[in-house]
Amino acid sequence: MKWINHEIVTGVIVYGATQDMLAAAFAMGGAIFPDKVEGRPGASYWSWRAKHRGWSHWPVIYIALYAIMQLGWLQAHNEIAVYGSYVCIGALLHIAEDAVCGKVPCLFPWQKIGIKLFKVGSVTEYLFSMAVVVLTYIVHTQFMLK
Repeated sequence: MKWINHEIVTGVIVYGATQDMLAAAFAMGGAIFPDKVEGRPGASYWSWRAKHRGWSHWPVIYIALYAIMQLGWLQAHNEIAVYGSYVCIGALLHIAEDAVCGKVPCLFPWQKIGIKLFKVGSVTEYLFSMAVVVLTYIVHTQFMLK
């Protein structure tokens, strides 16, 4: 997915679940982190492409970091743990979002799974993102507000 769609979908999901704008903002930052650490394609696009969706998209890293923060090892810095957890959630949502438009690592960094519902940057990607936003709104209004 395009970064803008990662940020919108992730931000809406986290805000819909938490009603916390700051949590949504940190998750939105986490939503671009897996791609950001890989760098820009630049002149060596195919070299970058071969490494894309590699270790930075391995969910085990973010699950482990989330668990560390949730176990209270950072109690002296509770806000860091709370908002760091949302960065990890954003990265995990990024990986899940990428899994519907290609393959991402699963249990092992070299074992990739996923489906290709649409091509990155296509109209279908934007329609998919809009559908997730609308579905999140419906779920929120039907279940969270009661």
